[in-house]
Amino acid sequence: MDTPAGLPGDSLTSAAALAVAAPDGTLTSWSTGAEKLLGYSAGEAVGRLAAALLAAPLPADVRERLHQQEDWTGRVVLRHRNGSAVECRVRARSLTTGDERAGWLLEGVREWEEVDRDADPLLRWSFDQSPFALAIYDTEGRFLRVNEPMTKQLDASERDLRGLRISEHMSDPAFQGPEQSVDRVLHTGEAEHMENYGKVPGEPRAHAWIIHFTPLKDPGGLVHGVQLAALDFSDQYAARERLALLDEASRRIGSSLDVTRTARELADVAVPALADFVSVDLLDAVLHGDEAPPVHLDGPLLLRRTAVCPGAKAVFAAGEFSRFPEFSPVARCLATGRGTVHQVGDPEITRWLAQDPDRTDWVSRHRARSLMVVPLRGRGSNLGVVLYVRLGACAVPYDQADLQIAEEIAARAAVCLDNARRYTREHATTLALQHSLLPQGIPEQAAVDVACRYLPADSQVGVGGDWFDVIPLSGARVALVVGDVVGHGIHASAAMGRLRTAVRALADVDLAPDELLAHLDDLVVRLSAGPESGGETPFGELGATCLYAVYDPISRKCSLASAGHPWPALVTPDGTVDFLELPTGPPLGLGGLPFESVERELPEGSLLTLYTDGLVEARNHDFNAGLHALRTALTHAVPSLETTCDRVLDALLTEQPADDVALLIARTRALDCGHVAVWDLPADPAIVAEARSLTTAQLHAWGLDELVYVTELVVSELVTNAIRYASAPLQLRLIKERTLICEVSDASSTAPHLRRARIFDEGGRGLMLVAQLTERWGMRHTGTGKTIWAEQPFPE
Repeated sequence: MDTPAGLPGDSLTSAAALAVAAPDGTLTSWSTGAEKLLGYSAGEAVGRLAAALLAAPLPADVRERLHQQEDWTGRVVLRHRNGSAVECRVRARSLTTGDERAGWLLEGVREWEEVDRDADPLLRWSFDQSPFALAIYDTEGRFLRVNEPMTKQLDASERDLRGLRISEHMSDPAFQGPEQSVDRVLHTGEAEHMENYGKVPGEPRAHAWIIHFTPLKDPGGLVHGVQLAALDFSDQYAARERLALLDEASRRIGSSLDVTRTARELADVAVPALADFVSVDLLDAVLHGDEAPPVHLDGPLLLRRTAVCPGAKAVFAAGEFSRFPEFSPVARCLATGRGTVHQVGDPEITRWLAQDPDRTDWVSRHRARSLMVVPLRGRGSNLGVVLYVRLGACAVPYDQADLQIAEEIAARAAVCLDNARRYTREHATTLALQHSLLPQGIPEQAAVDVACRYLPADSQVGVGGDWFDVIPLSGARVALVVGDVVGHGIHASAAMGRLRTAVRALADVDLAPDELLAHLDDLVVRLSAGPESGGETPFGELGATCLYAVYDPISRKCSLASAGHPWPALVTPDGTVDFLELPTGPPLGLGGLPFESVERELPEGSLLTLYTDGLVEARNHDFNAGLHALRTALTHAVPSLETTCDRVLDALLTEQPADDVALLIARTRALDCGHVAVWDLPADPAIVAEARSLTTAQLHAWGLDELVYVTELVVSELVTNAIRYASAPLQLRLIKERTLICEVSDASSTAPHLRRARIFDEGGRGLMLVAQLTERWGMRHTGTGKTIWAEQPFPE
């Protein structure tokens, strides 16, 4: 079967022991190699029975295989012509003759030491003592010879390997590749090389090999065998794998500023490259963004299980607290800041498990063999612990090299976790600041019914500067505001607070929407410019958009102006949805550009929807698609404004928004003539008494007799001032909503002011009385002059 390869230049035919036997076992052909092997010449051998050359009979099972005309290879003992025994490996291959009977081709080879007895000793020594694991294969891909390093790796002697293919000795699928390479080299005559990683029988660990396959050719180029040379580069391979694992950890860990996600990434990276099971347990303060206190071994250590991989095998699920005794490797690791390697049978592990039946059961069920405990420390502060475990009876125990790579991964992950912790704290601070700056409740007013929502952006983006507001104005009117400061973080929230405060202050002056935005634009320009000293401003290039609307429930008119903000949506009582087209002005902060207001009359019961761009712009759709989705959601509006808000958010936000979202929906109301009384007055001092009479009669009609005395004083003072210091036309208006409002309008733009009257002055006390007797009073400019107003609460 196996044909020994001769030295370079030798003829294989001359070196091989070949013979042909007829179906009855008679030898019909005898080669020179056979003559050299057994000493019989061709004339002496041909015609003899092949069985006569056996020094001992074949086993019964071999005779049965040959009887069934099956090929066979095995070790036999032949009789030399001189009577000595010759141990050989023989292959018998069936040959079909012309009469369809089976003859046999017999190939034999003696043990290599005998065959190679006359070869140069240097050649034998170079083969046997090579630092490479060497093997020579015949033309059938079967072992002919192996050196000592190869026998150690394959855990078999050369005698046991001869005549076998690689797969017949090694069942591991990792060795199918080398066998296929041998076959290809025999077929093509071209050398190959490969890297292979597998566990051989003679070693406890898997090894990495660089393997070269070289064809063995005669001078004519005919391939007579293959030489395999294998170099063990396991140490270099392990170093390369460690670097690759570190590179993967650098890429995968810390993809976000979320503590839990970062811990989960750390666990995922380590399985299965470094462990079969990994848990990440953090101090609870870390998850809240706080500095963790020092760890003292004066009692059990309580950690929160933050990540496990794989999750189905954990004793504690993610999010649960896990308790570790003060003597456990986990507690000692966190207290000392040093990682440790343990085997399950070590005394400290046995003591730990003795007090924890659940972990003991887990170790038994999953056949845990070895574990590592590595601390997580970021910038000098304790964060938590990583536990690495290898499972299975065949698992390779951890060593110091594994601990070194685990500590390096943990060190890199700790920096990411500490960054996430710090961001969590800043994010919580910013969110608290923003919520404190947003309206804490909708103020009382009679103009609109309001529902609102605010959703902060996800933690990766950071809290932004979106805001909304509902501001009661004089004359039962209300201002609706929605704005968006460019950027995210605490500076955006602080800028938002300043702008919201400015809007409230300007609204208190009762400026028209376009005038208010012009003043707000000036403020943003000043904030962006920074201090006059030239120092750095914390806001940098500040920009913002804003939509300001004023609705009057008496006239049912709404005046709106936009500074780069999306148009509001209007749903009329008949269900029609449309977007109010506004002359959109520039965003706040550009400076010097005008804003323009528009006025629309709204039917009672209309829905006015104001929002920021975070509602309609998302990762999965563009701005126009968002507007279409908003129109669709508002088409199915229901009477409940709260439900409508929820439906809009559900329809447009399928995931955590990438930007802050502010949504304000207002249903308009109207004050009819039963709540408003209006009289045009001539500029005649005699009309003051009539104005008081008209006021008294109206209050009697409304059932507000308790307010008659004060209201008469207010009306008398305001009408008298209008006649004395202003110009016609004059108008007196009483409004009954949540308070009693008294208004006197005239055609003068001169603003009244309080002054302190001296003891003997005959005048100057009127507005002082109005301020003292009413809840609040003020003035607003109109298109034709001004209006002085005063409010009184209803009697309890």
